[in-house]
Parts: sequence; C-alpha cells; structure tokens
Amino acid sequence: MYTPINQWAEDDRPREKFLLKGKTTLSDSELLAILIGSGSRNESAVQLCQRILASANNNLNQLGKLSVQQLMQFKGVGEAKAISIAAALELGKRRQSEATSELKKITSSKAVFEIMQPIIGELPHEEFWVLYLNNSNKVIYKTQISKGGITGTVVDSRLIFKTAFEHFATNIILVHNHPSGKLQASEADCQITKKIKEAGKHLDIIVLDHVIVTEKNYFSFADEGML
Repeated sequence: MYTPINQWAEDDRPREKFLLKGKTTLSDSELLAILIGSGSRNESAVQLCQRILASANNNLNQLGKLSVQQLMQFKGVGEAKAISIAAALELGKRRQSEATSELKKITSSKAVFEIMQPIIGELPHEEFWVLYLNNSNKVIYKTQISKGGITGTVVDSRLIFKTAFEHFATNIILVHNHPSGKLQASEADCQITKKIKEAGKHLDIIVLDHVIVTEKNYFSFADEGML
C-alpha cells in the first residue's frame, strides 16, 4: 500500500516543495503531478507521472507527441488529466517558439530551422509557412499559408505577397515540413519556389530561402544553390 502525498514530509510534497524550495528543484514527474492533482487508488500522483514519463523514455519531447487518447491509456488518467498534461506541454512548445522567433535576425538557414521546428517539425501533415522580414532581416511576422495532407499542400502566392505588403516586409523565407522525414526537395517544391521567387521580383520582395523542416534536420534551397 502506498503512502498518500498528504502524508509525505512537507518538503517532499510537490506543491509544498514548489513554494518552499522553488520550481527548479522539482523533477519532471513532480511538476506533472502538480498538474494532474491526484493519482489513483494504488499510486500517488508522482508515481503515476513517473510511470507516464518512463513510457516516453523520460523525454518531455516524446511525451509531448502523445495524444489525449494515448495518455488516457494509463490507469488513473482520465480525460481531464490527459488534457491538462497535453495543454501544459503545448504551452511549453509555444513558449520556446516565441522566445526564439521574437524579432530574431535571420543569419542562416539554421536560424530558420530553430524558429520553425517547434511549430511544424513534428506534425503528421504538411504545412506551408512564410517568415516575413524587414530590411535588417529580422522576423516581423510569420504565418501559416496552407495546410495539407501527408502528400502535399496548395500554396496561394497572392496571399503570400498581400501579407508581405500588410506588414511592410522586404524579404520573405518560405518554409514547409516533410512529415516523412525526407530531406529532399520534390519537383513541386522546386516549382512553387521558382513561381514565388519570380513573382517577388516584380514586387521588390526578395525570397531569401525555402527551408524544408523535419523533426531533426532541415534542407535549405539557398544553402544548396537552388534559388
């Protein structure tokens, strides 16, 4: 029989430990335990969270890929607890994305990858995004242009340039993901890049790069001399 959290020494209880010693002293399982509030009849919230984390190799990035339905497979995790975990991990991902992209100056394709990987790197479907830059090559806006199935997405170049004018962008970077993990530009990728680049020339908006993002790596048209 396990000992309930409310019978633990005060500095061992996650909430109390958070207040007494600070958030950085808590383990990942203790932070998750605060989120879900309670465990089950046979294990504490911390023990339950240790079990959930162990299934993801104690990796928060892997845990963030689990759906609400997958989280609910753990005994003691209902819909409300599963949603709490998924929502917290999504907030963490968004915080990382905002921290890296806020008026960041683009100096390389790697900088584009660092901004976009948390947003589209792990998606099961393709999305096409555009980064809008000022004349100092700082990101002033980014947006999803289209969303498609696993085989591709349709891109409206008129919408791309309309948004560029609205935000007074002088340069743009095209970005999309390959859910397959394949780091190779397709014929369609090359055609849409050429089409948008040519349109931009007439409007004095330069296409600086087209970056294909996967979960762990990226492909840059500019780096490969394909622009």
